Amino acid sequence: MPHPDPSPVPETSTLEDRNRTFKRVVLRILPFATLIYVLAWLDRVNVGFAKLTMLDDLGWNEAIYGAGAGIFFLGYFLFEVPSNLLLQKIGAPKTIMRIGIGWGVVSVLMAFCTEAWHFYVLRFLQGAFEAGLHPGLILYLTFWLPAHRRSRAIAIFMSASPIALLVGSPLAAYIMTSTNGMLGAADWQWLFMIEGFPSIILGILAVFVMTAKPSSAKWLSKEEQAHVAYELDKESAEQSHREHRFSAALRSKSVWILILTLFCIITGNATLSFYGPSLITAAGFTDITSVGWIMSGIFLFGWIGMMVNGWLSDRRQESRWHTACAAALGALGLILAAIAQQAASPVGVVLALALSAAGTMGSIPVFWSLPPRFMSGTALAAGLALINSIANLAGYFAPQFLGVIKTTTGVYSTGLYIIAAVESIAVVLVLLCIRKQSPGIPGGVNATIPSEIGS
Repeated sequence: MPHPDPSPVPETSTLEDRNRTFKRVVLRILPFATLIYVLAWLDRVNVGFAKLTMLDDLGWNEAIYGAGAGIFFLGYFLFEVPSNLLLQKIGAPKTIMRIGIGWGVVSVLMAFCTEAWHFYVLRFLQGAFEAGLHPGLILYLTFWLPAHRRSRAIAIFMSASPIALLVGSPLAAYIMTSTNGMLGAADWQWLFMIEGFPSIILGILAVFVMTAKPSSAKWLSKEEQAHVAYELDKESAEQSHREHRFSAALRSKSVWILILTLFCIITGNATLSFYGPSLITAAGFTDITSVGWIMSGIFLFGWIGMMVNGWLSDRRQESRWHTACAAALGALGLILAAIAQQAASPVGVVLALALSAAGTMGSIPVFWSLPPRFMSGTALAAGLALINSIANLAGYFAPQFLGVIKTTTGVYSTGLYIIAAVESIAVVLVLLCIRKQSPGIPGGVNATIPSEIGS
């Protein structure tokens, strides 16, 4: 079906004018999106620090923790696609408000867990409320930025996860060491309460700060709105091959290859997020404050890996090798961490986890530049959520698996070897199943097109 011509752009405007417009757009929409994603990550993974004292206080074992940490992703899986479809209908501001308030309230309630089933139910609800935030914000960026301006924005937005872990680790340690016993509450209870309330506040602010789409942005002039509409419509016309129907995207081998690839990467990422503090403690660093700063350093490497790999991918206009090589480094780091643990080398464990964080986290933003290049409309809204929700089930299996292995064997190294092997599968899938970028594809930035898989 022929696509309508792009919206007219003012005759007096130049590329420099449009660049200034999009710079203004990015500075307006990206900070809030990044901040709320930072809070989402804080509330998602602070359970890894709470675990250090919560298990003893409540008499739980590693298997209970692993199941509770992972069940978050079952709620995430079940509600993510409906959340993204709802966002397309009612807009991002109302959707983000619902998500922020919901998960913030549940995060606060985590402080009142006394039984294992309380933990399971609240973690499930936390995943259900947060479902749709990540793909929803990526979809939100597609409403404002064409593909050739979107990759760096995605890298900045997704740097929220290592930033949250970088800042959150020492913050969690500080909260736990400075509040323990205050008003009769344990340190882990204060952690959940203090870090849950900001999410509620930011959720309320979403309807006042976010703008649903460029045409309703009062902070843009009519000419600036025309700049945005022109580039978005031009991209749509040039990429008319993209699938619009979700049913067709669901049947596409490309989508399922991408799901499996991200699943393998998230397996490594979930291990670092949920078991990083425990791995550092097992290496011999028992002081909570020290563990917090060490984890902060590890996730600093994750942030560096994310930004550097995104920049290199932009510069070289290539994403296939950048995704694969980064995931390979992530897997190698886990293998080296297992070896260092067996050799009783605390420094070796820390350095190996830093390498794994740089590689694993560095692969993720480059990966997310792929789906919008062969899907749009409803297919993109549901496809992003489908890829993210199914792939994030790795967050359910990885911590649960590692918890069972640790309970059974008494060591983490066996589980780390297996998880490294899973992450290595992502490398194989990207290199063997995703074809190289076609030179004629417009946009050029991170433009590996997985519209055809294999040969």
